[in-house]
Amino acid sequence: MLLVLACAACSSSHAHYENAAAPHTAQGFQNNYLDQPMVGSLLKWQWERLRDGLPKAPANHYQFPLAQPDLAWLKNNHEKTSATWIGHATVLVQLGGVNILTDPIFSERAAPVQWAGPKRKVPPAIALDQLPHIDLVLISHNHYDHLDRNSVLALNAQPGGAPLFLVPLGLQQWMNEQGIRNVQELDWWQSLAFHGLDLHFLPVQHWSARGIHDRFDTLWGGWRVATNAQNKKPFSFFFAGDTGYSKDFADIYQRFGQVDLALLPIGAYEPRWFMKPQHVNPDEAVRIHQDLHARQSLGIHWGTFELSDEALDEPPRALEKAVNAAGLHANAFIVLMHGGMLHF
Repeated sequence: MLLVLACAACSSSHAHYENAAAPHTAQGFQNNYLDQPMVGSLLKWQWERLRDGLPKAPANHYQFPLAQPDLAWLKNNHEKTSATWIGHATVLVQLGGVNILTDPIFSERAAPVQWAGPKRKVPPAIALDQLPHIDLVLISHNHYDHLDRNSVLALNAQPGGAPLFLVPLGLQQWMNEQGIRNVQELDWWQSLAFHGLDLHFLPVQHWSARGIHDRFDTLWGGWRVATNAQNKKPFSFFFAGDTGYSKDFADIYQRFGQVDLALLPIGAYEPRWFMKPQHVNPDEAVRIHQDLHARQSLGIHWGTFELSDEALDEPPRALEKAVNAAGLHANAFIVLMHGGMLHF
């Protein structure tokens, strides 16, 4: 992520998407409601981190407890709805007999190379070769902690055939260049049907880049997945990927109504002067939960990679305070241990 942030001021040439629903200019894709620069001074942030000795080690000295997901049950489950947090923004959702994986990252580092960059502090709760056969992979954007080349290549080569990869507008070319062909890119508000599920790619507030000349070249967003009208057990979930707080979530509710489960980021939010446009803090995550009228939300994007200044174990404590301050039931917005499972 730091490599990407270092590119924030770099210029680039951009492809043209004249008919895109997402705002697009000569400078690339834009957010719907942001009226300030997406990324502030990287050098100032890094100097403050060095000066203040941040981030501080968590109280548990990085010894995060791990749950033991029932791998046999996951492999044999074709009926019940479940969600298993593997780590960071990687969640295995089983819905309508379809195995869905969000932003898979199983590598040791969230970086273009495996000898430098943010190092994983907690191993994946499920290894790649322990997963059930994955039918569908949802990618929110192309930052290295959300689009990991080694992981998507491994999934593409899984026994039984490649999953369908759904990616934001502009990313299909990159996927094809990696040899991944079973891929489809979507613009904001576009949808498709897949094995009894209706999927929509929706706007959130973030940005994209993988190198020094491609900032805003490809789109970013969240995914809403719902069983279709023929399903006798209706269920829907929303996966936000990475996002700052914006009116986009009220817009999503206005169009689709309530969601059963929201997978919302709660980590990588300090310092606020730098992170606020791109990463919500737990207070803002609770506001998203309320904007979506989610029946339940699960906090993700914390406790795995040290990407910002708060201690790695701080987000759950801050979330508990935010939930209480909002007057919500304790189970309305929860966190799990790495490997924790929800059944619906």
